[in-house]
Amino acid sequence: MYENMQLLPTLDNILNNVQRQGKISFYMTSYGEEATVIGSAAALELDDEVLGQYREMGVLLWRGFGVDNIMAQCFGNEEDASTKGRQMPVHVGSPKHHFHTISSPLATQIPQAAGVGYALRRDPDRRGRSIAACYFGEGAASEGDFHAGLMLASTIPSPTLYITRNNGFAISTPSTEQYYGDGIASRGPGYGIDTVRVDGNDVLAVLKAVREGRRRCLEQGRAVLIEAMSYRVGHHSTSDDSFAYRARAEVEDRKRIDNPIVRFRLFLESQGWWNAAAEEELKTRLKTDVMKAFRRAETLKRNELGQLFTDVYGGEEPWNLKEQREELTGLLKKYGEVWEPWRAELAKFKNNGQDLLKP
Repeated sequence: MYENMQLLPTLDNILNNVQRQGKISFYMTSYGEEATVIGSAAALELDDEVLGQYREMGVLLWRGFGVDNIMAQCFGNEEDASTKGRQMPVHVGSPKHHFHTISSPLATQIPQAAGVGYALRRDPDRRGRSIAACYFGEGAASEGDFHAGLMLASTIPSPTLYITRNNGFAISTPSTEQYYGDGIASRGPGYGIDTVRVDGNDVLAVLKAVREGRRRCLEQGRAVLIEAMSYRVGHHSTSDDSFAYRARAEVEDRKRIDNPIVRFRLFLESQGWWNAAAEEELKTRLKTDVMKAFRRAETLKRNELGQLFTDVYGGEEPWNLKEQREELTGLLKKYGEVWEPWRAELAKFKNNGQDLLKP
């Protein structure tokens, strides 16, 4: 668990800087929430269905998705098997790892998770064995989909584990302005859902709470709500400057006083399981591995341009996609070889866009 907790900020540091260099379009970090993400990931079974928001990349890393695949998705290159370069960075998905593709609109995954949990309950092969785990922030709990999802999971019981990351901020809105009740946990009993609040910066507490929540989901066949109290140390995303709405000193104090990685490291050291030499070796190795994956990813081309029109509809391709494909093909024939901006852009795609130009 500790290695994955250290891998997250290593990856975040590099990809955040890569975005600032203009090499990827967007990024979101997990700074300050490493214990919530990794502790919960460790408590789930590898075939539990996960519906994340956008700070759950650690769940995929825990499940063996790999740094190379993270880089491929963020760069949208030809090895991006999850979204084929058609999604924003960090909007990852992997059927192999039972991780549903992340979508940008807030809270859409909450009612979806109730449906996934109900489907698992109806499946004889997975009933009593697998759950749906749904992650979201306290800001998403202000959306109507939160109430729709919990109502559905309550009235049509399903083994769905809702994990709220209460990190104190919904983009620029502090939690003190989002609600006047006692956080998110106070809402669970109103839906008849077993609920617990846990210290989200204590990885072992999160591990225990999620294990117990998962056990109740399976044994009772009902939803469970967990509220993990944490603090978003990083900016909301690379499109945000959080110091416009909170003091830099506040963030630095939280990093120093209640750092989930430091807390777990001190525990490991107190047990004689960790030391400064092991810490240095781990950080060096992780940075080397991430930098190697980054350098490789930025050299790869994007998927074939024709992939833009695939995977939208099943069966025969509809008329509107055919029209769009023909329009783009006509523009490529007209400008692709003679206009430098288009020629330079086409060179970034696998086969230089020739897959559309073939008869």
